Amino acid sequence: MVGLGYVGLPLALEAARAGYRVLGFDIAAERVALLNAGHSPIQDVPSGRLGRALEAGSFRATTDMDLLADCDVISICVPTPLNKIKDPDLSYVLAAGEAVAARLRPGQLVVLESTTYPGTTEEVLQPVLEGSGLLAPRDFHLCFSPERVDPGNPRWNTRNTPKVLGGISTECTRAGLAAYEPIFDTVVAVSSARAAELVKVYENTFRMVNIALVNELAQVCERLDLDVWEVVDAAATKPFGFMKFTPGPGLGGHCIPLDPHYLSWKMRTLEFRTRLIELASEINAEMPRFVLRKIADSLNERGKPLKGSLVLLLGVSYKRDIDDVRESPALELVRLLRDKGAAVRFHDAFVPRITAEDLGTDDGEDLDSIELTEEALGSADAVVIVTDHTGVDYGLVERAAEILVDTRGVMHRRRGVAPPEAGSNVETALAGRNGS
Repeated sequence: MVGLGYVGLPLALEAARAGYRVLGFDIAAERVALLNAGHSPIQDVPSGRLGRALEAGSFRATTDMDLLADCDVISICVPTPLNKIKDPDLSYVLAAGEAVAARLRPGQLVVLESTTYPGTTEEVLQPVLEGSGLLAPRDFHLCFSPERVDPGNPRWNTRNTPKVLGGISTECTRAGLAAYEPIFDTVVAVSSARAAELVKVYENTFRMVNIALVNELAQVCERLDLDVWEVVDAAATKPFGFMKFTPGPGLGGHCIPLDPHYLSWKMRTLEFRTRLIELASEINAEMPRFVLRKIADSLNERGKPLKGSLVLLLGVSYKRDIDDVRESPALELVRLLRDKGAAVRFHDAFVPRITAEDLGTDDGEDLDSIELTEEALGSADAVVIVTDHTGVDYGLVERAAEILVDTRGVMHRRRGVAPPEAGSNVETALAGRNGS
């Protein structure tokens, strides 16, 4: 397993559970030492489970890439970020491919798991691997199988989420199925690696586009003086032809904000413009500014400027009940608030600190999570629910906050369908009725 992050480590332990002896490769010596000591840095992988695999001898981590030659199956689970102009950065895939190529031997199976654009496996990874002098599929097998990780999901995990797999040839697909079927409850074979690559980006493009639609609906409801949560909940009672999506302060995570851009980039090389993806991306990217405006409006209605105000953010991870801040809209909201002269604090039981690196700033200033107390809530000029963690006492939040801006519909759920009462401190940030 090359790469022991959010994808590689859970996959490695599932392979160990299935009876494989697993070597996990990572270039970060500190992470390897942590893992071999039985400490999991991944929320969805309990340290106890890791410790049992280490004790049984079915898993160990290493930085020694020469041991790749001992492996029969090599899964590449490295990041595929975007650069500043939203083009794919395949440097991690190339580096992993070069490490594998230097130790490649006949009969091995290589599976790329990293999300990317259709054609990457054959056009980018295969030539790197064949730099070894071995050719696929004659000498080794090559497949693509997209990760489907949903951090914090109590129902769907690595094992029971159906696993899509496609090889660069029929023989490669058969080899991939033979290797992966013992690990997963269901493996879905498709006709090619390119089809498997498109499956992944389509899945998350579907989500991104529908989130953009409901985020635009939130802005429509604001102008029509309607409650977007009421509209969405009522629409969701339709038993056919509708799938419920809810608005929020923006996109976050390792997939939805990034994956559709892989497809857009690929199609630009073929002189085709993916207009829906581009528009959806613009709508979602504007949501933190929409929330910023709602905060400023709420303060203005009470005679306070945003500049100099203290704003307390509740939740900074990108989704409920996880510790992951990758691409979190909370980070952009912190930057926007600071740019407008506001002071920012946050509370998040899952995220003890936001670093300057997280924020993409050069001033070196980190932010530490504060304890959520009545005093902390009352001293803030505005409190903003950015991530709706379940462990928060929202009754206390509503009572103690002078201004409460709710971007997740928490107060709507607490009250049922009733909007905030007149004179309430609650500003339903993604709805028309502000109750102010």
